[in-house]
Amino acid sequence: MPAEGRAEPFVVGANHRSSTVALRDRMFIDEAKAPLVFEQLAESGIEQALLMSTCDRVEVQAVSKNPDGAAQSIRGMLARMAGIGEGDLADQVYCLSGAAAVRHIFAVASSLDSQTIGEPQVLGQMKESHRLARSSGMIGAELESVLQSAYVTAKRVRSETEIGHRPVSIAAAAGRIARDVQGDLGQAALFVVGLADMGDIIVDQLRAAGVKRVTLCGPSRRTAAAARRNGYNFVSFEALEDSLKAAEIIVTAVGTGQFLITPEMMEGALRRRRWRPVLLIDAGVPGDIDPAVGALDGAFLYTLDDLERVAMEGRSTRGAAAGTAWRIVDEEVASWRRAEAARDAAPAITALRTRFEAVRAEILDDTPDADARDATRQLINRLLHQPSRAMRSFAEQADEMQELQEADRLLRRLFDLGGRED
Repeated sequence: MPAEGRAEPFVVGANHRSSTVALRDRMFIDEAKAPLVFEQLAESGIEQALLMSTCDRVEVQAVSKNPDGAAQSIRGMLARMAGIGEGDLADQVYCLSGAAAVRHIFAVASSLDSQTIGEPQVLGQMKESHRLARSSGMIGAELESVLQSAYVTAKRVRSETEIGHRPVSIAAAAGRIARDVQGDLGQAALFVVGLADMGDIIVDQLRAAGVKRVTLCGPSRRTAAAARRNGYNFVSFEALEDSLKAAEIIVTAVGTGQFLITPEMMEGALRRRRWRPVLLIDAGVPGDIDPAVGALDGAFLYTLDDLERVAMEGRSTRGAAAGTAWRIVDEEVASWRRAEAARDAAPAITALRTRFEAVRAEILDDTPDADARDATRQLINRLLHQPSRAMRSFAEQADEMQELQEADRLLRRLFDLGGRED
């Protein structure tokens, strides 16, 4: 529990596990829209907030003295952005508060909540979101503390586990396999379906390996803008099937839970290609390509797990690294909670010291000629007067016996008095 009056962290959002791609696309907040969203949050009484809007998630990380009310306001805002009723949004949006929210934020920064665990982009995305929120005046001391602790956690996860090596190794394996299948990649046409981060990592590796012609396609309304931004060709999602025939390498990274490329579609494309080989890399989570495509002559289908087996020791390596990473997250959440508790206790300690100093000053004013023995005796009596009255009051009221016992335990712990010998 935070101290009375202290703002508490909370998170409201929809990610790749809780929601559909279509919903996240409708809720997507680009940088140009962010100031308006921050303005709406401020009007709702939310003064500290960060917006994360990526392929994997649309999420508000914030702090508030009334997290439940603030979360309700944000749910309403997200529903309006999506153009649906708030009730229709409920099953696809998560709300977390307190330590659970902090654990989630730390996990996001550490890439443990990504479609592909360990992918490196998410930390940069969080820091960019942090920068944008700060420039809009939406970062205060409480949220800054959470975010800085998240960055420390992410650094520990990267340096103390092998989590960060996995996506890089998978992408490198994709590059090696592409060269094995297609030879000179400078002559290969790359067709990319979807905007997920792991797909970006693989595409970057393929381009570094020599691929020059890239065409982007996808169900998201943001696909055309992404193609322009990256200098790719663009085709509409409706033209996906017809575009397969021109590609030597196909990378999918959508993850809708439905197969976007079926054996019938791929067989037609191969026939039109006169059965020249095609490498298909399914980076969708869940997969975008029907596994039966891999049985077609000329189709070389690799999933992320297939690439990982090529690049690493296997799933046990991933599981061990993820387990260690989550232990680090939990250690850092515990550390954050201790720091928050210390900050909560600081005003009481300051008030206690001020009270003690005031009593000391009173005694010196009342008895300026008292010797040290008499002055210290008076000081002890005055300091114990109010606590003694309170303890006697607790003892006289049977219904407050529990308070008496708790006060007794707390006093013994605070002043190292030892246990009672009852």
